[in-house]
Amino acid sequence: VQLQASGGGLVQPGGSSRLSCALSGSIFSLNIMGWYRQASGKQRELVAIIGRGSVATTNYAESVKGRFTISRDNAKNTVYLQMNSLKPEDTAVYYCKSVGPKNTYWGQGTQVTVSS
Repeated sequence: VQLQASGGGLVQPGGSSRLSCALSGSIFSLNIMGWYRQASGKQRELVAIIGRGSVATTNYAESVKGRFTISRDNAKNTVYLQMNSLKPEDTAVYYCKSVGPKNTYWGQGTQVTVSS
């Protein structure tokens, strides 16, 4: 099983960026998918999660509500995190997480830096 994250980089405050995370080796549609982040010197925290099935309920950290959107494309085995109105405090390494019926997997992390 492999989670491959992409996107991120350097973004100006107020800008946007989209992260992608592709899952291989597992049945994507059965997995709950999430994005977490870890800023330097801080603990890893939940950013957003999206459920499985046709409803695909979403939940967000208060700090990103109204700015970030998590979505999934089961046909492409990919979860996305659209980040708008980025702030310097959003700077962190972002990780995707897959929670399946039997196992949990983490992606390798991708750096997002919000700075002018």
